[in-house]
Amino acid sequence: METNPNNYIDTFTKIKFSPLNPTIQDTNIIDIAHALSLICRFNGHCSYFYSVAQHSIFCAEEARLRGHSEKIQLACLLHDAEEAYVSDITRPVKKHLPEFIAISNKVQDVIWKHFGLDDLKAEDFEIVKDIDDTLLGYEGLVLMGPHFKKSARSVSKEYNLAYRDMISVRDEFIERAKILCGKLNLNVASF
Repeated sequence: METNPNNYIDTFTKIKFSPLNPTIQDTNIIDIAHALSLICRFNGHCSYFYSVAQHSIFCAEEARLRGHSEKIQLACLLHDAEEAYVSDITRPVKKHLPEFIAISNKVQDVIWKHFGLDDLKAEDFEIVKDIDDTLLGYEGLVLMGPHFKKSARSVSKEYNLAYRDMISVRDEFIERAKILCGKLNLNVASF
């Protein structure tokens, strides 16, 4: 645990998390689910509030419907988890910030390790990225309208992107993580 207040963020569960020196013991699914359920997709430019947590739940569901393993489903659920600790920056800007990308990747690597996903292969990450991009296109058309220019790929089902309160989304995210970790026999202490 970090003690210099200039080097950490205070999380929902009162953990002092250092984004520059993240540790597995400071990573917590409740903090991840809580923060992501309060962060809006599309940098807030959608027609109503739609959270990163909702997006992540649907990514995990899309992986399940496509017949991917529980490990890939969990990776889809957690693919944006670092945003709980470092937030996000829009894609056109982020690509010009290599230090931010390095920090974000370092946090995400600790999250992968915490949840037993640090052995994923490049092809696994390609599956996660494809599902993420598929949902991005689908969500963009629904939440931003036909002017949204990202390529829309077919999803396995129509997802209900209606507004949901953050508590129900947070709780569903946590429950899905618990179920997937249980199926993978992962003893994750942060539930």
